[in-house]
Amino acid sequence: MFSGRKLPLTLAFGGLLLLAFGAGCRGFFVKATLTSIAINPTAPQVDVGQNTTLQVFGTYDDGTRSQLTSGIGWSSATPSVATIGATTGVLAGITPGNSTITASAQALSTTASATVLLANVTSITVTPASQNAVIGGSAVQFSFTALAGGTSVPLTSNNGGVLTITPSDTFVTCTASGDQEDCSATTGAGTSYQLIMTYPGTTASATATLTVS
Repeated sequence: MFSGRKLPLTLAFGGLLLLAFGAGCRGFFVKATLTSIAINPTAPQVDVGQNTTLQVFGTYDDGTRSQLTSGIGWSSATPSVATIGATTGVLAGITPGNSTITASAQALSTTASATVLLANVTSITVTPASQNAVIGGSAVQFSFTALAGGTSVPLTSNNGGVLTITPSDTFVTCTASGDQEDCSATTGAGTSYQLIMTYPGTTASATATLTVS
């Protein structure tokens, strides 16, 4: 039992402890500040006609890292290739290719390069099968087409196709232009080159011949 004289002192001391503890709590448990954000996955991929949901993780000034679940704005630099829900982060594949995806939160922003892939590529064809390139002359064109899910789709090195030139002596170069590959030669007269178009994750391929004169 506290005596009549000790009880007020004890209560006063307890009140001071509570005040000090409260101040200490506010001092020790300051809310962490968001310093950077990142999109997960860092290089998202989605098939044409399919969806996938992206996430954003934040890093704070106290070294912690956690997923952000609200207050995120999304945009796609090339919506003809890929769209993304402005607030949902749902990435949709429209046509094969790449698009820069931007996420913003609390005055911070970050980007990731999204790749839209063809699904179920079963074969690749090329037209024409051979061409002749004159050294220093105009470029000649090859059109590669992928059969994906029963649909024919133009395929170039700009929308996911991988074009390999053999021999790889740099005398012949090919550049995607629209739905075609424009190929030209700087030297190597009398040499025949094989242009091999493939698609990642499949065994499909098509080969064209370019002869230099």
